[in-house]
Amino acid sequence: MRKNDLSFPDTIEILQKLISFNTVNPPGNESSCIQYIKQTLHKAGIKSKILYKDLKRPNLIARLKGNGTAAPILLYGHVDVVTANSDNWTYPPFEGKISDDFVWGRGTLDMKGGIAMMISAVAEAKLKGESLPGDVILCILSDEEDFGEYGARFMVENHRDLFKDVRFALGEFGGFSLHLSGKKFYPIEVAQKQKCIIRACIRGKSGHGAMIHKGSATAKLGEFLINLDKKRFPIHISPSAKMMFGEISRNLPFPANFLLKQLINPILTNSILNILGKKGENFRPLFHNSANATILRGGDKINVMPDEIQVDMDVRLLPGQSPQQFIVEIEKIVGHLADFKVLLYERGPSIPDMTLFPVLSEILKEEDSEGIPVPLLISGSTDARFFSRLDIQTYGFTPMQLPKELNFLKLLHGVDERIPLKALKFGSGAILKALKRFI
Repeated sequence: MRKNDLSFPDTIEILQKLISFNTVNPPGNESSCIQYIKQTLHKAGIKSKILYKDLKRPNLIARLKGNGTAAPILLYGHVDVVTANSDNWTYPPFEGKISDDFVWGRGTLDMKGGIAMMISAVAEAKLKGESLPGDVILCILSDEEDFGEYGARFMVENHRDLFKDVRFALGEFGGFSLHLSGKKFYPIEVAQKQKCIIRACIRGKSGHGAMIHKGSATAKLGEFLINLDKKRFPIHISPSAKMMFGEISRNLPFPANFLLKQLINPILTNSILNILGKKGENFRPLFHNSANATILRGGDKINVMPDEIQVDMDVRLLPGQSPQQFIVEIEKIVGHLADFKVLLYERGPSIPDMTLFPVLSEILKEEDSEGIPVPLLISGSTDARFFSRLDIQTYGFTPMQLPKELNFLKLLHGVDERIPLKALKFGSGAILKALKRFI
C-alpha cells in the first residue's frame, strides 16, 4: 500500500500493528485486533460490520461494490495465531520487529501477513476508485487455529446470506515461492485433506492390580499403538494430487521430473517416497489417509486394571475419502483390537473447481517471470472446509516471493516466524490484480 493524502498505513505498518495484538488461540481474544482492522478500513472509507458468537471472538465483514459483470468474490483470513514461546525467539514474537529486511513475529506467515496484504489491496481498490468486476467481500475471522466455532463455522451457519452467489474465494495458504531442482514454483492451494476425529475404544477384563493379567486392555493398547506407528495406510491418488504432481514434474529437468511423475503411479508411490527420503516427507501425507493418537484415557485407580481405554485420533482424510472407508483401512492395520466412533467429520469437496486458476496463474507469472504456478493439495485444513459447504471454491492465494534459503514450512507455526518486506508488497499487488480481474 502506498502512502496517500489520507496517510493510510502501508502494508508493513498494518502487519506490525496486527502482530502487536496477542491473539494466541486459545483463548484468542481477537476483539482488539478486529477493532483495529475496522478502524483502518474506515480510514479508507470502507464500512464494515462486526458479527460474533462471543464478544471476545468477533468477525468482521465489509463489501466493496463491483460493476456486476462477475459474481461476488470472497477474500478471507484469520487473525488468531498459535502459541509462541518467547524464550526461544530472536525477537519478541509480538513486537513486529523489522530486522534484516524481514518483519519478525508470530503470525507473519500464518496469517497476519496475508491479512495485511488483503487490507492493503482492498483499501487501494477503494481509494483509487478501481472498477471491480463484481462485489468484493472481505471477511476477517477469529478461531481458525482451533475448531472455527467462533469464526468461519459461526459465519457459515448463521450468516450464509452474506455470501450469496459467491463462487470463488481467496484465502490461505498458497502463492508462496518454492524452489525445486533449480526451478521456482508458486503452488496455489486448490484442495486440502478433510478433518476428522475418531475414537478407538479398546476393551479388556477389569481386575485387581496385584494379580497377573494377560490380554488386558493396556496390553491391547500397546499392540494398537505399535501397529499404528509401524504400518502404512493404503495409497490413494486423488485428482488434486494428480494435477499437482503432474504439473510439477512437467516443469522439472530429468531425473527429478521422472521421479515425481512416478509418485502418481500407485504401484510406485511408496518406493519413490522412500527414494526421496527426507525431501519427500512433506509429500507423503498427500497420498495416504493418516491418523495420530493424540489423547489417551483409561483407568482411574492405581490398583484396578481398566476395562476400557479410549484413544482419540487426529485423522486426516484425502479428498473423496470417508470416515467409513478409513475405519475399514485402520482395522486392517491394527487388527480387531478396538471399536471405532466418529466424533467429528468435516466433509470437503473431492474435486476442485479450477475455473479461476488460470487468472491467478497469469498474475503470478506477471509478478515473477521465472515463476511456475501449480495447483496445491495440502495435508492440513483451513477455514475453506466451512465455506465449501456453501459451494465456494477457495484458492490459497496470499502470494509471497521468498528467498531460496527460507524454509517456509519450517517457519510456519515455528520459532522466529518472519516474512520479507518485499514479500508483503509482492502479495498485496498480486491480490489487487486478482480483485480487478476475477471472473
